[in-house]
Amino acid sequence: MYKRSLILGLISGVLSGLASVIYQHVYNAAVGADFSNIVTIVSIIAASTFGCLLASIGYVLFNRWFKTNADRVFNLVFVAFCILTIVSPFAFKLPLTVQSPELFPGMTIPMHLFAPLAWLTLHPFFFGKAPKLYTPADN
Repeated sequence: MYKRSLILGLISGVLSGLASVIYQHVYNAAVGADFSNIVTIVSIIAASTFGCLLASIGYVLFNRWFKTNADRVFNLVFVAFCILTIVSPFAFKLPLTVQSPELFPGMTIPMHLFAPLAWLTLHPFFFGKAPKLYTPADN
């Protein structure tokens, strides 16, 4: 399970990093602001991969701690943590020479959601189907 989880983290991290790089190019072309000297391609892919690998390690730990409800608890914590990281682009101090600094959060905030989207999308391919939801007919 640990090996599959790390492979999931690596693949989803690279894919979300590539999606973020594509988004950066589209955003820069659309609004005319270039932040490529602040947020480099390498840093985007490295941050996405690190985040997804960290999520994979967390998933293994949650499976050890919460036997039956591990997926539900992990998904809630993972998504909540990713939403909390959205605050970081607002706190980032840009150099004074950057033009249109108000556009920086618009570029980086969606990138914070690509990693959980990729990880949660690829998860069923590595660990089978999602758990069945409760329905009243189950009684």
